[in-house]
Amino acid sequence: MTAGYPFSAVVGHDDLRLALLLNAVHPVIGGVLVRGEKGTAKSTVVRGLAALLPPVEVVAGCRFSCDPAAPDPACPDLPHEPVGTVRPARLVELPVGATEDRLVGSLDLERALTEGVRAYQPGLLAAAHRGVLYVDEVNLLHDHLVDLLLDAAAMGRAHVEREGVSVSHAASFLLVGTMNPEEGELRPQLLDRFGLTVEVAASRDVDSRTEVIRRRLAYEADAEGFAARWAETDAELAVRIVTARAALPSVRLPDHELRRIAALCASFGVDGMRADLVVARAAVAHAAWRGREAVEEKDVEVAARLALPHRRRRDPFDEPGLDEEQLRQALRDAAESAEPPDDDPDGPGDGASTPDGAPDGTDAPRGGSDTPPQQPATAPDPAFRARLLAVDGVGEGAPGRRSRARAGFGRTLRATQSRGHGVHLVGTLTAAAPHQPARGRAGAGIVLRRDDIRHAVREGRESNLVLFAVDASGSMAARRRMSAVSGAVVSLLLDAYQRRDKVGLVTFRGTSADLVLPPTSSVEAAVTRLRRLGTGGRTPLASGLLRAHRTLTVERLRDPRRRPLLVVVTDGRATVPLRHDPVEDAMRVAGFLAEDGVASVVVDCERGPMRLGLAARLAVALGGACVRLDELSSDVVTGVVRAARGAA
Repeated sequence: MTAGYPFSAVVGHDDLRLALLLNAVHPVIGGVLVRGEKGTAKSTVVRGLAALLPPVEVVAGCRFSCDPAAPDPACPDLPHEPVGTVRPARLVELPVGATEDRLVGSLDLERALTEGVRAYQPGLLAAAHRGVLYVDEVNLLHDHLVDLLLDAAAMGRAHVEREGVSVSHAASFLLVGTMNPEEGELRPQLLDRFGLTVEVAASRDVDSRTEVIRRRLAYEADAEGFAARWAETDAELAVRIVTARAALPSVRLPDHELRRIAALCASFGVDGMRADLVVARAAVAHAAWRGREAVEEKDVEVAARLALPHRRRRDPFDEPGLDEEQLRQALRDAAESAEPPDDDPDGPGDGASTPDGAPDGTDAPRGGSDTPPQQPATAPDPAFRARLLAVDGVGEGAPGRRSRARAGFGRTLRATQSRGHGVHLVGTLTAAAPHQPARGRAGAGIVLRRDDIRHAVREGRESNLVLFAVDASGSMAARRRMSAVSGAVVSLLLDAYQRRDKVGLVTFRGTSADLVLPPTSSVEAAVTRLRRLGTGGRTPLASGLLRAHRTLTVERLRDPRRRPLLVVVTDGRATVPLRHDPVEDAMRVAGFLAEDGVASVVVDCERGPMRLGLAARLAVALGGACVRLDELSSDVVTGVVRAARGAA
């Protein structure tokens, strides 16, 4: 087996390595989320950490890695053999396409029904117990699975509920997630569940990049020899982890540093108390890592730099991060609050308490030769809660929260003998019941055959590809109108963010249309491009629709199961022909989209007492719905727009 790339041989990424080491010392911190562009050695560093962790002693034959000195009293593998064995700490990787059964485990219902035993097949959470659980591209993992693994990481236990049978087992692990923000962000409530976060990027320093290449080529030429050259340094880190773990319980967290932490978190306006606790735990771990007996200001500063950036986002489209000067100023301000009040009867206090016993609380589109100098878009109106625009019918796309879909979770509709998700218990028993006399049933059991098994057909929600085609021409460029249009599109983008959609952005003005944002899961990128949007010039509506049609055709080849939803934001006026007549050209292209079964919604931006109704005519040609701009915030039942003629 080829030796892994040594942890110590990684060039740079000091914050990342420190965050991982602190969690190795004190796993209760809550794991690490690593954000960064592709090709920045995120996975390499995480895999290197696993080799530094001390080996674990486990009960021989226990599938749940129970500690012989303190076995789990609820372990499904009880009773245990009184024999212990030592094995290396595991690195378990959770693939993006994993199912809930693969993550938490599943029950063997056939054995449960025929033999009357609670047969349980452990999942990845059990395999990761007392090791590292690594989730690459955690932002692409379905929220339901992210919730499950974060709950297990927080409670140290995994729970499996299947058909009225409950199984619970210990699941304590160091959780590490990596992600590329260009592929979409994690929801803020999920971000907050990770203890620490680190931003990584490739160095722009020539010397550093040269060293990265040199070391990587040396590793590829002789992996074993390269690893041997770094073995001593890695061994020193491994010993230091063990030493810090042993010292952790004796590290004091003085009251004035505890007050500093509380003041610091309050100054950044973070929600809840989780941030305070994470900073406190990370500060204690950092003090233990440095070999100190008590937490100092330096420990608090390091912990805050790692624990607060992802908790400062007040809006889903805010950029995560922490300005160093802001942090230093906050630390200076917190220094005053660190001192106890004058009337404190106990004085300054220097308690030895630790936090662990406390409860957890692109550029704008180009114009044609007839386009006047573009005007920057005005600030958009405030975002509002947009009405639901959904694709009609039932799909089978990626999990999300927009349109109906056949899924592996959600409401159970019926039992089937062929395709389905999980075992339908009632359907299985119903299928087996008529055959019991012929099978010689005796006693209270039931004789089950494989042909009796019925699967559950479930209906959940899928995400869609929402492609916005935004009219940025002169007829839309009035300051008040464009502000309202931009605010509406931001609201729709926020809705797409919450429903886990992919989004794309086409704009048209002057004589051309541009795909300013190819379909992506990064809704934040769409908001950024929209805010840069220039306006003015004529209206090439047909070109905008044709660009949208070409984009959706390509995306259908890339991801055939993800159904598209085209949102055309326009007043319907067309002044630039594609071939002959501007309006008829636009209607003809709309017919192409309708023939392809593309679900469409036209947002009618026409205002004033004299309305031409061109947007409504366009919606008819598209075979979709027309919604006035001021109707987008409707919360009534009719807010669900059946935008396509898709079959179930």
